[in-house]
Amino acid sequence: MSRLVQPSFTRPVRILARVLVCLLGWECGVANAQAKKPVPESPYRPRDPLNAAAFERFYNLDFDRAVVDYERVVEKYPDDPFAMNHLLTGVLFRELYRMGALNTREYENDSFLNAPHHNADPKAKEQIKQLVKRALRLEQKRLASNPKDADALYARGVTRAQFATYTALIEHAWFSALRNAVGARHDHEKVLELSPDYADAKLVVGAHNYVLGSLPWGVKVAASLVGLGGSREKGIRLLREAADGGGEAAVDAKVVLVVFLRREHRYDEALELDRGLVSQYPQSSLLALEEGNLLRAMDKPLEAAASYRRVWKSGREGHYPAQHYELVALTLGDLLRSQKDYEGAAAAYELVNQVPQPDPELKQKASLSAGEMYDLLRRRDLAIKKYQEVIALNSGNGPAESARKFMKDAYRE
Repeated sequence: MSRLVQPSFTRPVRILARVLVCLLGWECGVANAQAKKPVPESPYRPRDPLNAAAFERFYNLDFDRAVVDYERVVEKYPDDPFAMNHLLTGVLFRELYRMGALNTREYENDSFLNAPHHNADPKAKEQIKQLVKRALRLEQKRLASNPKDADALYARGVTRAQFATYTALIEHAWFSALRNAVGARHDHEKVLELSPDYADAKLVVGAHNYVLGSLPWGVKVAASLVGLGGSREKGIRLLREAADGGGEAAVDAKVVLVVFLRREHRYDEALELDRGLVSQYPQSSLLALEEGNLLRAMDKPLEAAASYRRVWKSGREGHYPAQHYELVALTLGDLLRSQKDYEGAAAAYELVNQVPQPDPELKQKASLSAGEMYDLLRRRDLAIKKYQEVIALNSGNGPAESARKFMKDAYRE
């Protein structure tokens, strides 16, 4: 890639990184391991009961036990690239969750590029890279003997997509992430050439089509110079086909559709999809939270606030085990703040303190926001106390810098 073309790809790189999170990050909070209703044969390969159990735990955010089960599946099927990819997924998202990098609110804009997170564990980073190498070796071996092996091509695309997520969110190597993301798309396009009904392959292809089709005209021209193009309409169509395909990517495709339909201001369609997912997976705090977000986008603040409060109540009643449902308190606070209800916003931010072990980043953000509300309410003593809490939680990041500033000069809008 020439130097003249590279700068034009800064925006595509960031947007593709955001999409990768939609594809692979949101799914962590989507499924419900405890749904008491008949289920069809597991779509996950290899079709082993242990593999199905591992995914139940993974989707329920029980990453440690999920990884143990994935490791046992790999031991039983050491030459299966799907098994290796699942283990890679479990290890990668266990680390992203530990880092606090799966906060979906950050991916609504470019704030995730500079958002403070816990540092990645060097051992986890090395394990992820080794799993990528092992998966690629298995896939390349199969493709060497049969270049038209659709399953091997699909598996390689998944490995590349996972590695793109790793390089974007952990290494912050945006051009490397873009190369791997494009490689994933090309692999899955080949799969669809070989097998047009391979529904799972339509997820990545559809998402990339939508994103590239949404870029400004000048960036589209730059992308076309290296063979990248897309169509929003085609992207939505492929995502719907993936969602209806019944494969292991079906739920993920629905989640991505919710995100993209929201961007298109097709709120009713997005809300219908999301509510269907909430009904199917009632223990996903992320899907329940998105219902409120969509209502807010539809300019229904009262309904949105009621939705957020239901999520908070469910969390307090134990319906979201091992999840940081306190995120909804910040979201409710932000909504009330936008309505100039500073008293209500401060109370919402303070709810985070009721959680036994809140995420430190969320607690810090809530404390800073509460302090700002108290300043607006002319309760300077309470504001100072909250700013001191912010600094005590982490004295060396952006929120702490803001807190020091507001300790000297009260926050004003």
